[in-house]
Amino acid sequence: MIHDLALGLRQLGDPAVRRVLIRCVLLALATFAALVGAVGGLLAWLDLTGLAWLDATIAVAGSAATLVLAWLLFPVTIVLTLGLFAEEVVEAVEHRHYPDLPPAREVGLAESTLSAVRFTAVAVLLNLLALPLYLLPGLNVPVFLALNGYLLGREYFELVAQRRLPAHAARALRRAARGPVWLAGVVIAGLLAIPVFNLVAPVVAIAFMVHRFQRLQRSASRLGLTKSDLSIRPTGDGSV
Repeated sequence: MIHDLALGLRQLGDPAVRRVLIRCVLLALATFAALVGAVGGLLAWLDLTGLAWLDATIAVAGSAATLVLAWLLFPVTIVLTLGLFAEEVVEAVEHRHYPDLPPAREVGLAESTLSAVRFTAVAVLLNLLALPLYLLPGLNVPVFLALNGYLLGREYFELVAQRRLPAHAARALRRAARGPVWLAGVVIAGLLAIPVFNLVAPVVAIAFMVHRFQRLQRSASRLGLTKSDLSIRPTGDGSV
């Protein structure tokens, strides 16, 4: 896993990936700004007490809480924008490290967008439900990494896997390798939680997951999967 992460970090030096980085950074900044604005607007709209001085105090405290909550939700909300650059990153990684792979199947924009919206809604809800645990020192970091490791591992893995496998086969491989996929998700959650680095972390995370997927696919037989479980659809078949 460390080797795969190192390969993902090195991919930042790839000219094809560098062209994507500016877009990724802008999208990450826009996502964070939108989160801050949405959470801050919600706190202001609530007008909790009706007392001007108390509401002003709450607003000040709420500003700090807004930044913290936006930071906590950033790893899962960035998934909404992944589809705008993920394909280029995956292609760059495969071209550099797996040049013998056949053409990938096309994943439709509607399919990827619907999946991202569904994932983000569930992930944000689960993180909000877990918010009280995030306030407990000593428990907050393990809970954050465990929960988001599962969510991000699942989403990033299927994002990469469905370019090479039918949807059902991608899910079968993910379930068979749930431990390694979860650990990869924990790594991704950690990367996306590092201030400043999280602006380029989505690119690193995608490159990292491409290597994890290729490694897990090659070991499918040891995971109890047969060739029929991972049957590949004809190139260009966008059905699910």
